[in-house]
Amino acid sequence: MISPDWRRAERARALLSANPAALGGLWLRARSGPVRDLFLAGLTAPLPIRRIHPTISDDALFGGIDLTETLASGHMVQRGGVLSTPALLILPMAERTPPGLAARLAAALDAGTHALIALDEGAEAEEALPPALAERLALHLDLTNIPLGDARDIPAISARPGPVAAPAAALSDLTKVALRLGIDSLRAPSLALHAARLAAALDGREEVAEADLILATELVLAPRATIASAPEDEEEEDTPPPPPDNPSEDQSEDKQNDQQKVPEEVLLEAAKAMLPPDLLAQLAARAAARARQASSGAGDKQRSVKRGRPLPSRPGRLDGTARIDVIATLRAAAPWQTLRAKASGQRLAFRPADIRVKRYEERSERILIFLVDASGSAAFSRLAEAKGAVELLLAEAYARRDQVALITFRGTEADLLLPPTRSLVQTKRRLAALPGGGGTPLAAGLKAALELALTERAKGRTPAIALLTDGRANIALDGEADRKQAAEDAIAMARAIRARGIAALVIDMGNRPEQALRALAAEIDAPYLPMPRADSARLSSAVSTALAE
Repeated sequence: MISPDWRRAERARALLSANPAALGGLWLRARSGPVRDLFLAGLTAPLPIRRIHPTISDDALFGGIDLTETLASGHMVQRGGVLSTPALLILPMAERTPPGLAARLAAALDAGTHALIALDEGAEAEEALPPALAERLALHLDLTNIPLGDARDIPAISARPGPVAAPAAALSDLTKVALRLGIDSLRAPSLALHAARLAAALDGREEVAEADLILATELVLAPRATIASAPEDEEEEDTPPPPPDNPSEDQSEDKQNDQQKVPEEVLLEAAKAMLPPDLLAQLAARAAARARQASSGAGDKQRSVKRGRPLPSRPGRLDGTARIDVIATLRAAAPWQTLRAKASGQRLAFRPADIRVKRYEERSERILIFLVDASGSAAFSRLAEAKGAVELLLAEAYARRDQVALITFRGTEADLLLPPTRSLVQTKRRLAALPGGGGTPLAAGLKAALELALTERAKGRTPAIALLTDGRANIALDGEADRKQAAEDAIAMARAIRARGIAALVIDMGNRPEQALRALAAEIDAPYLPMPRADSARLSSAVSTALAE
C-alpha cells in the first residue's frame, strides 16, 4: 500500500510536471539516495531538464564568447548559456547556493520562463535554501523520513491542464490562512491558487474544489508556516444590515455562494496537520543561521590570489603576485583580433587591458572563546557543564580546524585558563584544575574575551565568544564591589564587542531567565539562550547551532 506521504509527493510531482513555470519549481529536501532518484525519475516536464551546480559561472549561466569558434573564424561568435532558453533547472546541493547565484536564479524565475528543482541535502535545520529562492518555489517537499519500502513507482500523469475557474473567495481564504500561519509573503497564497488550479485540471474538473485547495495548502502553505497557530481575528460587531427587498432571492444567492466557498478553518486545519512536531526547533536553528554575520563555522571569507575556492577572474596586471587566467584573457582579447590583425599584422595580438588574473576565496581559521562564570555557589555545576561542552566541541574542531580557548572570571578578575588550542589532552588537563567561587566580575571577563578576540583576529583567525553566566554582575572593572557600576561596565564592554563586529552567544545558566542578561545580549547583538540545568551535550549543541555553519 502506498503511504500518504509518498502519495502527496507524487501529487506534487504531477503538478510540477504539468506546468513547472507557473509554480516556479520545487524545494526538495532529501539526501541523495534511491527515494529521491525514484521521485526525479517520474518527472515528465514540458521543459527540457538541465542540471546546474552551486558554483556555476556567469558565462555558463548567461552565455558568452565561444573562444574556439571566435579564434578559428576571426570574428566574434556568441555561445548561449543555461538561461538562454526556457528550461527546468535541477540544482544539487542547493543549501550551498551563494547569494549571487540565488539572485540570478530568482530573476530568471520571475521572468516566468524557467523553473527550478532545488535539491536540499542539508543535514541540519540551519542548512537551507536561500530565502530568495525558497519564496519563489511553490512546492516544498521533505522526503527525509520516507523509507524506500513506501516509495513506489507510480505512473506519471501525462495530461496537460486546461483553463480552470476558481471560487471568488479562494484567494482571500488562502491569504487569510497564510496570515494565520505567520507567512509574510504574498507570493505564497498566489502560488497556492496556481497549484489548486493545476490539481483540478489534472483530475478533469473545470472548477477548483475543496480537495484541490486542501492539497495546495498542504504543499505550499504548511511548509512555510512560522507559527503553529494564531489567535482568531476578533470581528467587530456591526449594526445588522437592513433586510433585503427580496428575501427569497438573497437566500438563494447566499446558499449558492456557501456551496462554492471552502471554509477557511478547513484549510487551516489541513495546514496544521502538516506541520512538523519540531517546528519551533527548526525555526530557531534557521533564525540563528540568518543572524550570523561576520563569523561562521568556517571563518570569515577572505580574498586570495593563491589558494581557496575559485572566483570569477578580474582585470589585472602581471606583477608577480597574481596568476594569469589564460582562458579568460583569450576570451577578453578575442573580439578585437580582427581589428588588431589589420593594424599589427599578427594573428593574435594582446593588450594590457586583456589580462585577467585568477581570484580565490578562502575561509580563515575560527577560534571559539568560552567565557565562563566561575563565581558563586552554583559555579561547580556551570563549570562541569562547560568542561563537557568544551571537550565535545574540541572533538568537532579536528574536522573544522577550529580552535578553542577558555576564560573564566571570578573574584575581581578574569583568567585565561586555556590558551587557543586544538589539543584535547591539554584541554582536559587544564579543565581538571578549573577553580570556582567568589564575586562576579562580568565586565572583566568581557574585556579579557575582547582582547583575546582582537589578538586572534590580527593573526587572521575569526573569533567568536560564548558567554556562560547567570548575569548577576557585582564587581566593577576597578575591582570594587559595586553592582550599579558593574552593570554599567558590563554594558560598555558589550558595546565594544559589538562595535568590533565579533560574533557572540549569551547563555543564561541561571535557574530563571535574567532580564539584565537579556539586555546585555541585545547590546552585543548576540542570540540569548536561557538554558537552566543544561547538560554538556545540550550546551555544545546550542553553541554549534548559534555560532557554527
